[in-house]
This record gives sequence, C-alpha cells and structure tokens, in this order.
Amino acid sequence: MYIPIVLVIVYSFNKQKISAVWGGFSLDWYRVLFHDQQMMGALWNSLKLGISSCLISGVIGTLGAVGMTKGRFRTAGAIESIATLPIMIPEIILGIAFLTFFSFVGIPYGMPAMIIGHCTFCIPYIFINVRTRLLGIDPSIEEAARDLGAGGGRVFWDITLPLIAPGILSGMLLAFAMSLDDVIISFFLAGPTSTTLPVRVYSQLKTAVTPEINALCTLTMGVTFCIVIVSQILGSNKFKRNRREEL
Repeated sequence: MYIPIVLVIVYSFNKQKISAVWGGFSLDWYRVLFHDQQMMGALWNSLKLGISSCLISGVIGTLGAVGMTKGRFRTAGAIESIATLPIMIPEIILGIAFLTFFSFVGIPYGMPAMIIGHCTFCIPYIFINVRTRLLGIDPSIEEAARDLGAGGGRVFWDITLPLIAPGILSGMLLAFAMSLDDVIISFFLAGPTSTTLPVRVYSQLKTAVTPEINALCTLTMGVTFCIVIVSQILGSNKFKRNRREEL
C-alpha cells in the first residue's frame, strides 16, 4: 500500500523530466516548483478557500449543533439527516447543482462562489463532531452554573464552549482537509483567477506528469506528517498532565 507513496517521494528527486525513467539525484524540480508562479498562486487560493470555509463552517456548524442539542424539536431526527445530507451526495451532483443555482441567481464564479460551495459540505463535519461532543456532556454541569447565577450566555462561554472546543477543532481540521482536497466542486465554481491547487494539478496531469508534481506531493506529505507528529506530542503531553493531576 505504501510503495506508490515511496515511489512518488523517490522520483521527486529524479533528474529526468520523464517520471518513469531514473536519471540521477537532483533537487531541480523543487526549485522549479517554488518558481512556478501559477502553482504558488493556486496554493494560496487553496489556503484562502480552506481557511475561510473552515471559519464560516465552524461558526454555523457549532451554533447548529448547540441549537439542536439544547432545543426540543419533534423533527430533530429529520433536521439532523438534512444537515448531514451534503456529505452523502456525490460531489459531481453537488457541483452541477451549484453551477445551475449560481447561474440562476447571478452569483459570479470565483472565490465567493467556491466558499459558499465548500461551506455546504464542510458544515456537516463540524456539526456531527460538536453534536457528538455535546451529547457526552453531563447536563448537571450547566445546571450547577445556572444555580450559581450564571445566565445562558455566560454558561455557554465559560462552560459549554471549552468542553466542546476539541470537537470544534477536530471538525474544522477535517473540514479543512476536505476543502483542500476537493477537485470537482472547485472545478465547477472556480473563476479564471481562482484556480485551486488540486484543480491546477489535475489540469497538468492531462498533459504530462513531471517530477514537479512529485515534489509537490512530497512536500504536502511532509507537512502532513509534521502536523500529525506535533498533534501526537501535544496529545501525549496533555494525557500525561491529566494523569498526574488525577494521581
């Protein structure tokens, strides 16, 4: 399973332009990558799109989860199913639906349209994570805060929000990964100056696969591994700290 990934890393240092032929060790394709203005511009668009979508989806998904959990709705199950529907619909259908709808209402294609489209499938990830976290909170904690005179807003900011913060963070990280990885919806909604990195890579794959793509994949995996390692270290330190407090 990991052999293709290893080959991508190895051939990112290939001197030859043809990926399937080894021509010696070289870092030339990394220099080409960093000097590729179109690729760097696409990367910047992907980061802006992912961060904007995560922040907006984080607010909407968190408020929706809190409202669904705290409120008493007879149709809560149906509402929750509708809220999570976008992650079950094939992306090609969502892309065509967004394309038709935005054309009908006159929303121009580009970054605003892509942010709206990405928020649609990012919100459910945050909604599910936060709602699961809320269902695991002991209601007596919030009731105790109200007994001590705290209002609804104070209870939310001082009690509820810190408890659901891990769920919000995990949901936003997952949403960011899905936004950064999306090709189909971004392909339908991207304007001439809003091409994202996955769409740019897909466009290059239609012509030829050069070691520049392998270099990009290698750097992406390296950053991902670093984030995972840091997350594991922080999680381990937090577990040890909590364990010492319990002892």
